[in-house]
Amino acid sequence: MKKITIFVFSIFLFSLQGACKPSNDNNKEAEAIAQKEQNPVQTDPINGLKKAYFASGCFWCVEAVYESINGVKEAISGYSGGQTENPTYENHADHAEAVEVIYDPEIVSFTQLVDVYFGSQNITQVNGQGPDHGKSYRSIAFYQNDSEKKIIDEKIAALNKQLDGDKVAAQVLPFQKFWDAENYHQNYERNNPGNPYIQNVSIPRLNKFKEKFPKLLKKDSGH
Repeated sequence: MKKITIFVFSIFLFSLQGACKPSNDNNKEAEAIAQKEQNPVQTDPINGLKKAYFASGCFWCVEAVYESINGVKEAISGYSGGQTENPTYENHADHAEAVEVIYDPEIVSFTQLVDVYFGSQNITQVNGQGPDHGKSYRSIAFYQNDSEKKIIDEKIAALNKQLDGDKVAAQVLPFQKFWDAENYHQNYERNNPGNPYIQNVSIPRLNKFKEKFPKLLKKDSGH
């Protein structure tokens, strides 16, 4: 009976794998170009709000995490980190699933957003998070200026000192461009609470994060 239970559970996890998006691993040349050092593109503040960009597995999960943070006005799911023009859900090639975080720097700082980033993922998992595997799900912390890069680099250095032989897997790349994902991906967790992936992967990841950072949460974002 025990073996049967394990087998059934394994099938269940396999069915969740890649539920957010099939990975695209076949564009090594474009990926190499994307990882080359480039001058970061700085986004302009709008009405005092700034933008930050992160990739950490399925964008449904990451969007939900950031939208629970006080000071974050909106998190938008999309694609970034590659060179392919006009990426889509079916073919975003060398891009990773990412989020654009629109935030009020008077309420939440970029440093805190970086803490949220590393505190809401498995920092040593390469090319994926949880059951999602592939370069589409790789972790990338994007920077728009030297100050942001320094914050990210110092955080990674501190985390690496705490790890026993492992290293932080996230790439650190200069931000170039963000492409919005299709409309049905936006607020996906909120709009699809009964989805098996949302119930078994996204919501547990969000709740685990909330337990670690209760002071950063919006008042209506409870446990």
